[in-house]
Amino acid sequence: MTTQASTKVYKAVGLKCSEQVLEATVGKDALLAAIPDPVTCFSTARYYQKQVFHVSGDSNLVLVDWFTSGRYESGEKWDFNSYKSVNHILSEEHQPLFIDSVLLEQGSNCSIAERMQEYNVVAMVVLLGPKLKQIQDKMQDEVKNMMSVQLRPPTSGGGRYATRPQPLHPQRPPLIASCSPFGRTGTGMVAQVVAVSTESVYSFLRHHLAALEPFLGAAPYSAS
Repeated sequence: MTTQASTKVYKAVGLKCSEQVLEATVGKDALLAAIPDPVTCFSTARYYQKQVFHVSGDSNLVLVDWFTSGRYESGEKWDFNSYKSVNHILSEEHQPLFIDSVLLEQGSNCSIAERMQEYNVVAMVVLLGPKLKQIQDKMQDEVKNMMSVQLRPPTSGGGRYATRPQPLHPQRPPLIASCSPFGRTGTGMVAQVVAVSTESVYSFLRHHLAALEPFLGAAPYSAS
């Protein structure tokens, strides 16, 4: 399941809210890949989405859920009124395997833009099932290595190889990612990403999901 372009949420009329709901059942030994482009909320937009996936013990699921700050290249940055996304993955016994909820609302004391600082994209990638185990393991290792380098504190001291004086407030990385296992014996994995640019997240997804090509017949986001 893909999209032709980003999902655009236009300005709200009064207190009305745009909604999108998806519910799917993934059969035994089946694979569902929900890999859309990001949601982009225009100024004053209100958006709510809920996605529910029913899986069995050997179902396989790839879920990408992500959104941008809006038309930030045109000056609209975190200018929407509210954004909420809920994702549930339930077992055959209707027990929750994964529950996630994201809510951003404009506050009276602090705007969304103030809270998000320079970051313009928030993304989540969920990988669940035995067919995706190798992709999970590789993504976790590569993300761990990448972030250990980017977040490594600068060295100091004198001598021939001393580094330049570091600023008191070092610049944050343009992309930050983390990975965490979930489910029985770690059968699932979730990656969380924030980034300055949409293209950097596209590159992240293209790289880490390229191994899905044998299952899907094409590499995800290869045309993005």
